Amino acid sequence: MKYVIYTRVSTKGQGESGLGLEAQQRDIDLYFTHYAEGGYEVIGKFSDVLSGKASVSRPEFEKAIELAKKQKARLLVAKLDRVGRDVEVIAGLIKRVELKVACMPSADKFQLHLYAALAEQEREFISQRTKAALAAAKERGVSLGGLRDKTGARNIAAAEKAQNLAEKLRGVVAPLHFAGKTIREIATALNDTGLKTVRGHEYGPSQVSRLIKRLSL
Repeated sequence: MKYVIYTRVSTKGQGESGLGLEAQQRDIDLYFTHYAEGGYEVIGKFSDVLSGKASVSRPEFEKAIELAKKQKARLLVAKLDRVGRDVEVIAGLIKRVELKVACMPSADKFQLHLYAALAEQEREFISQRTKAALAAAKERGVSLGGLRDKTGARNIAAAEKAQNLAEKLRGVVAPLHFAGKTIREIATALNDTGLKTVRGHEYGPSQVSRLIKRLSL
């Protein structure tokens, strides 16, 4: 099977440090070690140091797609959010080429579309909840002018966001928890979808433990 590899980091600093790209390459190497059926051939490698927003032109990404189409090869990325954070971009891509995600090696087209839609919806909900929480804090008489008031409002908003995020993820976390998955395995599943914590970080065991506690599972 032929593969075209695509990697992406969002900032020049990440690209120069190599840390983001190195992490993606490790995931890709693991995919080839454990999941590449019947041997493989890498026919091209492409990388962008650009945002994943749909409005941003990514020349190396387009080159990767065209080569994969021409050679009937699989386009392999480390994580789904390296392709983009817009569900329309991902939906359009999986119609053009066979997309494989190293962190979700068994995911088919439907599952990739579903994961992309879930991640996009959660980002929209976070934005909406942030605005709503700040508005609610203001209605309760919390002034947003001083440093102390701003800190208080942020704390209120953060707590509300954390609880709302937990409820949103209940449909994902609860089945995994009741199926006997460890907190580390649940964290991996959440990270593989590109979802972030309320602070914008990847999930780890401690974050998942707090998430399960919030959901009273």
